[in-house]
Amino acid sequence: MGLFERYLSVWVALCIVAGVLLGNLIPSLFTLVAALEYAHVNLVVAVLIWLMIYPMMIQVDFSAIKDVGKKPKGLFLTLIINWLIKPFTMAALGWLFLNFLFVDLVDPESASQYIAGMILLGVAPCTAMVFVWSQLTKGDANYTLVQVSINDVIMIFAFAPIAAFLLGVSDIEVPWETLLLSVVLYVLLPLIAGIVTRKHLDQQNDHSRLNNFVARLKPWSIIGLLATVVLLFGFQAETIMEKPLIILLIAIPLLIQTYGIFAIAYFAAKRMKLPHKVAAPACMIGTSNFFELAVAVAISLFGLHSGAALATVVGVLVEVPVMLSLVYFVNRTRHWFD
Repeated sequence: MGLFERYLSVWVALCIVAGVLLGNLIPSLFTLVAALEYAHVNLVVAVLIWLMIYPMMIQVDFSAIKDVGKKPKGLFLTLIINWLIKPFTMAALGWLFLNFLFVDLVDPESASQYIAGMILLGVAPCTAMVFVWSQLTKGDANYTLVQVSINDVIMIFAFAPIAAFLLGVSDIEVPWETLLLSVVLYVLLPLIAGIVTRKHLDQQNDHSRLNNFVARLKPWSIIGLLATVVLLFGFQAETIMEKPLIILLIAIPLLIQTYGIFAIAYFAAKRMKLPHKVAAPACMIGTSNFFELAVAVAISLFGLHSGAALATVVGVLVEVPVMLSLVYFVNRTRHWFD
């Protein structure tokens, strides 16, 4: 894992501080950026999100889907966790903590926004960082690729309906047009662009040109993520200065969700007698989130200044240290599966 991935939480934390400071020192700059939008999509943030998502989509090889029938149990586990359990437990935890346990600390309107952001995180299974987690746990790289590819295909069709259903259950009005536009803009089009780019660069199937191109894009992907964090916290600067406790309140249910989903998936993998090299990445995919997508959709649906956007960025801050702790646990318990 490179320097950026290893210390992602540190860079995100520094960008949070920078965003809050700049948002209070030069609020007019953030007001100007916020005004640059079309059809509820902020143009600046859209470019930054694409910088993050596009390199990840290039790395997904959909030709691997043909191997799906060789080891179906690990794939079934991933799909059940990602689409039948995780979104609903995230919505339930958000409602429990923000509408009940923390009801005296968060006003109802803000609570609904934070729950919406958490739901969007729960409906977006990991696409890119899972390759890092798989490598660190000595997972089967080809099988991980199959799992990610299948999840991306399902995401095109399932993300919007599940998100709309859970947002509706949480009494949050769903602008369907904006939600569908977000799926097209941040899932379908990047996938198509990634497939076309991969096909063009990897005609000889040796991955050399492809890997070089992705390596050149990586710094821009980093810039996109960190710049998005600075912008989001700049837009939220006033709220954060008034209520700094809110970051912790959002992080608590996110932490419980992450460790809880992993426990369910890991126990199920052991009961299913999956080999460790399949069980490890399968559990990691179900545990981590495609936070780039969640951030983009939260901004499109609820706005740059929304609590939903803030909640998705807190997800970035929480995820990496938690996932590294789980990598350590998975490696220490490898003998459970031998």
